[in-house]
Amino acid sequence: MNAMTGLESFDTLVGKTTEIQGRMTVHDSVRIDGRVFGNLEPADKYPCTIAIGPDGEIHGNIICNRAYVAGIVHGTIYAKDSVTLSASAVVKGDIHSESFHIETGAQIDGSMLQANRQLRSSVDDKSAVHNKNSRS
Repeated sequence: MNAMTGLESFDTLVGKTTEIQGRMTVHDSVRIDGRVFGNLEPADKYPCTIAIGPDGEIHGNIICNRAYVAGIVHGTIYAKDSVTLSASAVVKGDIHSESFHIETGAQIDGSMLQANRQLRSSVDDKSAVHNKNSRS
């Protein structure tokens, strides 16, 4: 069991020495220990979990069901269910979610907005519009 992610398992791992340029779509779950320059989004309507490890760094928005952050995020996090920030987390952007779990020491430079059902449809709409536009 991983303290950062509880019982969650991840089918994709982006290693420490990996750098990705561009939008990344996630079908199930991903753990980022490297750097991503682009948005992380669910593929179609798949629920997904995104974890940013202590060495991970994201320059883009995150759209998911659950987000675990132990690294750095430069962008907005839209998580339908929950966001967990470990003590080493740094978020430079807003966070939208229904539930927050924040360890002492986590840094947030932005607003935290507790969501309700309105966010659920908003996140689904953002994903649907983006997926529709990316297929055109």
